[in-house]
Amino acid sequence: MQRDNNDNLFEPGNFDIGTLEDEIRADQLVGELLRQFCHELVERQGEEPATAGRMARGADLFLRDFIIGDRRENIFRIDPPRVRQFAGNWYIVKTLEPNMAELGDILEGVAAFYAWLQEQGHYPHEQGRKILRYCTDLDYYRQRIDQFWQLEDDGYRIWNSACPIEP
Repeated sequence: MQRDNNDNLFEPGNFDIGTLEDEIRADQLVGELLRQFCHELVERQGEEPATAGRMARGADLFLRDFIIGDRRENIFRIDPPRVRQFAGNWYIVKTLEPNMAELGDILEGVAAFYAWLQEQGHYPHEQGRKILRYCTDLDYYRQRIDQFWQLEDDGYRIWNSACPIEP
């Protein structure tokens, strides 16, 4: 991606996924968006490079692995409860050793990324507010992780039904 194609980076239609080619394109565009996001965190907001990189990596896992790869959804049109489904279910099940330190970093990155999109005028304020609310519900996610580690017998079914990921 070249930087002179910035308009393509913020065009929601470029993130619609219907085919494998669409998914590959969206994944590549998200990579470029995250590079710009990280750059702006450092250059314009004064974040330390390590902090900016950590936030971009957190947003990357949510956007590329969950929203694009697993859900095949447009990053500009997600339903904010997807954050809860990611953090309260998908991350826990898909991660070898889910923990709050890592999940907290991921959610901080997701919140910062959507706040950045909102500041750029590319994401609705109300939706961004809801995403922030889901990203900061750390007690809920801590409880979900603790419950997951304590599962026995067929407890997974009940645990999963408390925060399901719709098809």
